[in-house]
Amino acid sequence: MTTAPERTADLYPTRGATEVATPRMDPVVWSEPGTPGPIEATDLAGFERDGFLAIDQLITSDEVETLRAELERLTSDSEIRADERSIVEPKSSEIRTVFEVHKISEVFAQLVRDPRIVGRARQILGSDVYVHQSRINVKPGFGATGFYWHSDFETWHAEDGLANMRTVSVSIALTENYDTNGGLMIMPGSHKTFLGCAGETPKDNYKKSLQMQDAGIPSDESLTKFADAHGIKLFTGKAGSATWFDCNCMHGSGDNITPYPRSNVFIVFNSVENEAVEPFAAPVRRPEFIGARDFTPVK
Repeated sequence: MTTAPERTADLYPTRGATEVATPRMDPVVWSEPGTPGPIEATDLAGFERDGFLAIDQLITSDEVETLRAELERLTSDSEIRADERSIVEPKSSEIRTVFEVHKISEVFAQLVRDPRIVGRARQILGSDVYVHQSRINVKPGFGATGFYWHSDFETWHAEDGLANMRTVSVSIALTENYDTNGGLMIMPGSHKTFLGCAGETPKDNYKKSLQMQDAGIPSDESLTKFADAHGIKLFTGKAGSATWFDCNCMHGSGDNITPYPRSNVFIVFNSVENEAVEPFAAPVRRPEFIGARDFTPVK
């Protein structure tokens, strides 16, 4: 395991006395133009512009069934439920999220190594990559709670010590995403501005934030300005579809009060040239199953 350096320049101040908007200082697409990869040039330009790329079918229906069976196995396992890497719904106590699934499950480890997955991450980030975070998310019908608007990078910068915006996420649908069952929403183009949030990070904030966010939440005024400027895109699609999105996209999801569950596997790739340092706005690091300190490249 590589030991991260203690400190580096803070390009994106957050968690101070006031909210501060900072223009993005990093590229969105880090690879050189014309670099070979699975993403077509027009799609890569769309990712640069909007901060996301939707793919109708990233994996096959047979692969979806295999992954969904593994999700069911993990979420019904009593040992997994008792593991600190599992987060439960506040109301029902059902498993909502299982972190570090690429280390818990060989099925998900194979998915992370799949060239269709890691190849796109390398192309966007312009380097070898490691897994900063992986998880399976379960949003059952009839009342599963959503996640409020936020930028992942704001949290990863403040609490995990990622210095630069050289991180990309992919959410792969394991059930159909309708326009009614709590799907992912993104403000297109919002990734070009970093919104530093007001308020200090509470001790052990991650324990609360994984069920319901508090720290790192933008103000209603700022969210209104962002929505007016960028609009809101809701992602729908069949099981096997996927959404790639930049680490600084303003995004969120609503509650699922329909009968139709929404489950996905979520993988965060970070460049090996952007290893986590000490947190920029938190008293201590989050646990490694949330913010990895193993920077071994995915092979």
